[in-house]
Amino acid sequence: MTYDIVIRGGRVIDGTGRAEFKADIAIQGNRIAEVGDVKEKGTREVDAEGKLVTPGFVDIHTHLDAQLAWDPIASSSCYHGVTSVVLGNCGVTFAPCKPADREYLAKMMESVEDIPAESIKEGLSWNWESYGDYLDCLEQLPKGVNVGGMVGHCAVRYHAMGERSLEQEPASDADIERICALVDEAIEHGALGFSTSRTFMHRVPDGRPVPGTYADPKELLAIGSVLGKWKRGVFEAAARLGERDNEQLDNTRAEVEWMAKISRDNDVNVTFGLASSNRRPQLFRRVIEFAEEHNARGAHLRPQTTCRGIGGLFGLHNRTPFDAAAPWQALKTLTLEERLARLRDPARRDELVACVDLEALRLDFDHVYVLKPGQVRYDNDPNNSLGALARARGVNPVEAFIDLSLETDGKAVLSFASLNPNLESVVEMITNPTVAMGLADSGAHVGQIMDASQPTWLLQYWVREKGLFTIEEAIRRWTSDTAGIFGIRERGVLRSGHYADVNVIDLDRVEVLTPEYVHDFPAGAGRYVQRANGFDMTIVNGEVFMENGVHAGALAGQMLRSTD
Repeated sequence: MTYDIVIRGGRVIDGTGRAEFKADIAIQGNRIAEVGDVKEKGTREVDAEGKLVTPGFVDIHTHLDAQLAWDPIASSSCYHGVTSVVLGNCGVTFAPCKPADREYLAKMMESVEDIPAESIKEGLSWNWESYGDYLDCLEQLPKGVNVGGMVGHCAVRYHAMGERSLEQEPASDADIERICALVDEAIEHGALGFSTSRTFMHRVPDGRPVPGTYADPKELLAIGSVLGKWKRGVFEAAARLGERDNEQLDNTRAEVEWMAKISRDNDVNVTFGLASSNRRPQLFRRVIEFAEEHNARGAHLRPQTTCRGIGGLFGLHNRTPFDAAAPWQALKTLTLEERLARLRDPARRDELVACVDLEALRLDFDHVYVLKPGQVRYDNDPNNSLGALARARGVNPVEAFIDLSLETDGKAVLSFASLNPNLESVVEMITNPTVAMGLADSGAHVGQIMDASQPTWLLQYWVREKGLFTIEEAIRRWTSDTAGIFGIRERGVLRSGHYADVNVIDLDRVEVLTPEYVHDFPAGAGRYVQRANGFDMTIVNGEVFMENGVHAGALAGQMLRSTD
């Protein structure tokens, strides 16, 4: 017998948390056929001596809902060992959707997740109305990764209630009945769950909070009962944590309470985003305490967070911290080469420096970090800040940014973390077993952030450099743990009979690379991408998907349905 692929002699990290062991992995078709001492040959033999062999990573918080229609490899997730993604987070989805509402949902996605509406309108086929139809359309798309989706509260409520969905008045019994019928249809056809947005930060283009923000517990509990009826599906929330609350966090406690009740009453997992901030530095700790109290009473609450800061990127190629000033705003109409030429012109340079009121910016440049080509760090080293660079050179931050841009041909990027800015808080969260790895937000805020590299930074920094996690635990957190939260079966563990989603990783070479700004979206829109080193091979459903950071040609991704 000859197998399709045999991966030889690797350090197998099977995804369960079990200690690594040396073994071969045999793949036949889309399944793992054998784990151990494989005697038979493979049509393709892969030498993994000294390399990690792990399950493909399962990213449970993405917004690739539109991008997959024109980017089948799901960049930048594909560069970081991700083989399965979950769409439909934070309540914003493109289904269910009446034909007349397509533009509205596109603009709402742009408003909430910074995915250009023109790209969405041009890139999607819109050959659906129900969520089940939407999943069928996704299934027909060629895709390099496995894809599952949740149905979003914004689309459901707007479909059921129209403009009234944005009002503060509670939904009527008839409204709730229509909403639950739409969610029921989605779960019946394989949606992985339901998502909602409760945060006042998510708004439609006219500035009002998105549909569902004001939904009362009666509506939310009714939706949860639909998941209970089917005995499957996750309830996900962009929860209202610390917003419009008092020092005792009474509103936050009530927010966690209704999520816990949904979980207990219906025996479902509930997951929600959690991050620390300088404004409320104790909030994350209290939320975890609330979740653990409810879990002790039978709930299944899993807050999810990132392993580094979440925040904005700046660079000469896109937006800069100084764009409020007219001379900097004028640069945005020029090509990168023309912008660099303007910076080299002494008179123009003086104008660009003089026009910026640094005090009015209210931006602490000691917490704006420099990501140089080949020197990408997210460890918040104060010596790597733009403020430190400016002081070392005896100039102000504007001049330092100009010099940095010229020295790197415009490739340098600045990173400012507004959430999870304190690594001590990050450590406290990511080492807590209640907290899941997530919030990588791949596909979202494409012109502002780039957090899809979370798995790579976890391996590079927290495993290899700091030893915070064993390699076995780090891999488990991004594989079987995330897959388990969403009920994704036969993935996330290297086991005979499971789907062959596999990474071959050279841990010594793992590193994140500088975010790059490219224009490759429909309608010419720009976005950041971020690649990585150290991922020798990523296999999806038994076919080589990525090899040394390059798409190998296969698009073997499958739909992940709760009905599977």
